[in-house]
Amino acid sequence: MTDLATLLEVGGPVAALGGGAAYARARHPGVYWSMVGLPVSTVRLLSSYGSVMEACGLTVAPSRLRVLAVKATTRREVRAVPPRRGIIRPTTTGLRVRLRLAPGQEPADVAASAERLRHAWGVHAVYVTTIKPGVVELRLVGFDVLRRVRMPRKLRPDILRVPVALREDATPFVRDYRTVPHQLTLGATLSGKSMYLRHLVAGLARQPVALVGIDCKRGVELAPFAPRLSALATDPEQAAELLPVLIKEMEDRYDLVKARQGIAPSTPDEEITSDIWGLPEHERPAPVVLFVDEVAELFLVATKKDEERRDEMVTQLIRLAQLGRAAGIYLEVCGQRFGAELGKGATMLRAQLTGRVCHRVNDEASAKMALGDIAPEAVSAACAIAAERPGLAVAGDTSGGWSRIRTPYLSLGDAAETCREFAPLVPDLPALKPFRPDVPVRPPVETPGPVVRPRPVTD
Repeated sequence: MTDLATLLEVGGPVAALGGGAAYARARHPGVYWSMVGLPVSTVRLLSSYGSVMEACGLTVAPSRLRVLAVKATTRREVRAVPPRRGIIRPTTTGLRVRLRLAPGQEPADVAASAERLRHAWGVHAVYVTTIKPGVVELRLVGFDVLRRVRMPRKLRPDILRVPVALREDATPFVRDYRTVPHQLTLGATLSGKSMYLRHLVAGLARQPVALVGIDCKRGVELAPFAPRLSALATDPEQAAELLPVLIKEMEDRYDLVKARQGIAPSTPDEEITSDIWGLPEHERPAPVVLFVDEVAELFLVATKKDEERRDEMVTQLIRLAQLGRAAGIYLEVCGQRFGAELGKGATMLRAQLTGRVCHRVNDEASAKMALGDIAPEAVSAACAIAAERPGLAVAGDTSGGWSRIRTPYLSLGDAAETCREFAPLVPDLPALKPFRPDVPVRPPVETPGPVVRPRPVTD
């Protein structure tokens, strides 16, 4: 009986602690990392740093002065020198530590050993970033941050910069239209493409930006955001009328910039500009972001007359992609496929779209359409996206870099409510007023009457 009581006293708390840790690791990985994973990984890193670096081939022979000093003061063996380690900085998702590389080493050597470092220190992933020549930063991620996405709280807001997703290294993926003016977003049905679009619209709705939509699915994707849209076309006929207006708006903005360039020779150089962002704030027109959902609907034709209209619209989209950036007009093109089989001009338009985001697709050819010409090694990563993880995508750009991202959940009602809340921010663009969508009036909420019917007071 005494042995059973002792077993219960000792084994009960241990079993409860182990079960709680297992539950936290499965359901709340951030809590588990802060309480268990962080101290364990820190101890592993500190205790095995030298031996791990030597096993990964990241050490160099010591200098002659170091060899003489060690032999003069001690009798121990002179070992190879690993990169100098900086201070370990813990985060809510992992660890960060900077390494100063030894002479003869390069960041590619450390990046090639990232998988070995991950196993040695017991973390989910290790990412290597170059800080400056000779200094790299190791970002150790303690758990899969894309399984349940939580965006960082401290994000610096700025015009035309929208944090829409989380990268696999726990850093936010920010859609910056000033840096990447035009982007192509591909994805199959239920891949999370619409969720990505919701975050973009909801983020831009808070900024003084004109939002223009072309949604040839009768407006089912963009119509809920009508209170914040400056213009909306829901079929190819309306799109054919809207695009020439945007071309005229772009030409008028170029005339404004050219008028600014014709100023007196005594004007300082910093006041001479080649785009709208160099204009004074009181003269600068509001930037315009054009969302094209299901772009293939603009290319598909049934008659000869439709083919002429299609060619005209494609030409106008190409002109906006080539010349729109300086005029403050940016494109966000979405679809399921976007290849040469759509018709004339498709490949030329795709070449103008610098940013690429590829969600789950139905075939490898679709992934190659999005990423094959800028980051070929990312095609296999896009094809490996499972249907059980909607919102997971591969983002790349013309620099050749790519990363996995995932968009957090945002309901259509919350995004529409954000657009209604910031409807007063719709810029005044007279040319787009004929295309302003009708906003349905919300019925007033009826307040219930009194439960007790009042009776008049009698003498």
